[in-house]
Amino acid sequence: MTRPARHALTVPGRTGVERELRAVRSPYDGTVIAEVEQATHADIDATLEVQVARHRDHDAHLPAHRRIQILTTAAGLLRERREAMAEQIAREGGKPWRDALVEVDRAVTGLHLCAEQAGSLRGHEEPMGTTPASEGRLAFTTREPIGVVAAVSAFNHPLNLVVHQVGPALAAGCPVIVKPASATPLSCRSLVTILHEAGLPPEWCVALPMAGSVAEHLVTSEHIGFFSFIGSGEVGWRLYRRLAPGVRAALEHGGTAPVIVDEHVELDRCVPALVKGGYYHAGQVCVSVQRVFAHREVKDALVERLVDAVERLVTGDPRSPDTDVGPLIEQGEVERVHDWVTQADGAGAVVATGGRALGNQCYAPTLLVDTPDDARAMAEEIFGPVVNVVGYDHLDEAVARANAVPSAFQAAVMTRDLDRALYAARRLDATAVMVNDHTAFRVDAMPFGGRGRSGLGLGGIPATVEEMTRPKLLVLR
Repeated sequence: MTRPARHALTVPGRTGVERELRAVRSPYDGTVIAEVEQATHADIDATLEVQVARHRDHDAHLPAHRRIQILTTAAGLLRERREAMAEQIAREGGKPWRDALVEVDRAVTGLHLCAEQAGSLRGHEEPMGTTPASEGRLAFTTREPIGVVAAVSAFNHPLNLVVHQVGPALAAGCPVIVKPASATPLSCRSLVTILHEAGLPPEWCVALPMAGSVAEHLVTSEHIGFFSFIGSGEVGWRLYRRLAPGVRAALEHGGTAPVIVDEHVELDRCVPALVKGGYYHAGQVCVSVQRVFAHREVKDALVERLVDAVERLVTGDPRSPDTDVGPLIEQGEVERVHDWVTQADGAGAVVATGGRALGNQCYAPTLLVDTPDDARAMAEEIFGPVVNVVGYDHLDEAVARANAVPSAFQAAVMTRDLDRALYAARRLDATAVMVNDHTAFRVDAMPFGGRGRSGLGLGGIPATVEEMTRPKLLVLR
């Protein structure tokens, strides 16, 4: 039997250190793909010492032209390794092959966007001469890197999410430590290796897989300037409360994304969008379609078409080009999702299709109809391949029910009536509202983030670069 590859850590100033190993397993068949060394408190301290010194030494900063060159070169290297990276994403994360290819393409685009941002950082002129005291002065701002970035990433986009955290940090001129999700560290490691190959000095970006308890040592350090977190709200808010004074943060959690379908809708356009938005990556996306509020005039026809489309989805091995829906990421997730479906069924929901485990950590794409609003499958983020369809009579009712949860992220309205679309969009509690598209739509340059329990601050590459810099005012007399 071939022994899985062992991935050693490269930590500034620490060589020949014995560390604990963690197995990386395929979520589909349980195969051990690799064994990865886990960082310790000492590894974090050694990395921070070097990175803080680089940040404080202005002469050691990477000039913008060099950052642009590194990010652009890295994008080219990533494009050359497109299929190998997609294979890795599918193996360690369970994302279907076709979607994994799309993720790599997005990551390439993301690195180019970061390079563009590195070349467009600018301040602005502050008006002087408006008072006698300010006469004869010129004032303007510049933008400076905020400091060391500590990035904690998630499993569901193991390459592109890291690009959205590491890329902006480097574009802003910040050193960065990235903790990948424990289930999917290999894609992160590959990206960091590519950045180093592209000319980035190794100490400017260090990938440190580590246990959650060790990660708290990183996040709570007074030596970081910015904390970037993508993952569960429970963990994110707990870590946020422990940040050192003055550390800025961006948190990206999840939600129970609502879609309002009114009676003026083209079902031929609506159904494919709902299916893609609801079952993409087995529903393990923070803005997956979860709650569909359908006007009673179209609800039955919508359900009938959705059932037909969902039952044609292929669930299975993520490495197969025919697979639409892959496995859930961790042991126990199939049982949890099934418990929520069973609870909804017992509370009066109709299981129109699915509602069963399929083996290999896969759960059948499931459609629930008439789910009570207080059922967990409606009220909480299910993070599995489950979509709910419920009826409504009046648009205000649909909006009120869509807003009746503590989380708020992206939402959608499907209608041919522009007035209704705008009416609903203005009233929906969401950071973004899609019209005639699913809630999981995203372009990497657009602002992206949750409200309330769903997050803090905005992601999206331009917004993140701005967050990872800070202004400095210069006044010339």
